Amino acid sequence: MEAILTSLKNCLIIDSVILKGDRGCFFESFNFKKFRIFLGLAVRFVHNNEAFYNRGVLRRLYFQKREHRRSMSQRIFQDSSLDVLADRKYFSWVLSLENKKQLFVLGSFAYRYLIFEYNTIFSNKRSNNHHKSEEEIIYNDSFLNIDWMLKEEEIQLVERDIVLPSFIC
Repeated sequence: MEAILTSLKNCLIIDSVILKGDRGCFFESFNFKKFRIFLGLAVRFVHNNEAFYNRGVLRRLYFQKREHRRSMSQRIFQDSSLDVLADRKYFSWVLSLENKKQLFVLGSFAYRYLIFEYNTIFSNKRSNNHHKSEEEIIYNDSFLNIDWMLKEEEIQLVERDIVLPSFIC
C-alpha cells in the first residue's frame, strides 16, 4: 500500500499491492499504521457506507462546515466512478474495480462522484458522523468548470440538485 500525492493538499490516492493467483486476488484496503505514516496523524473511521447506483447518477457537491469536517476514504467494489473534490480548483480521479485505488481526503473539500456504469457499488469510510451543517454547490458551477466526462443529457439529477448556489470564493 502506498500513497500518491494529488494537486490538493490533504488529498491522496491510495494504491494497494494486489496479490494475484490462480484462485483469485487479495489486497490490503486499510491499514491504520500505514495511514498514520502517510498522513502524520491517526485517522479513526467511525462508520462505513455502501451504495449502489446506475450510470449517470450525480449528486450535488457538498462539504461539512469546518467544525464538522470529516475525513473520508472511498473505493469501488463494482464498475467505476469519477470522484471530484473542489476548493477554489478541482481534482478528479476515476475509481474502478479494475484499478482498485482509493481516494482519501483529510478535511473539508466539496466532494461528489459521478457514476460511469450501470450497477456500480462503492463503499466509503468516514471519520465523523454526518451533520446537517453542510454547504452545497451546484454540479455545473462556472467558476469550478468541472469536466464530468459525460454528456449533459447522460447526467441524472434530482430536482433539489438543479437549483443550488454557485461556488463563492
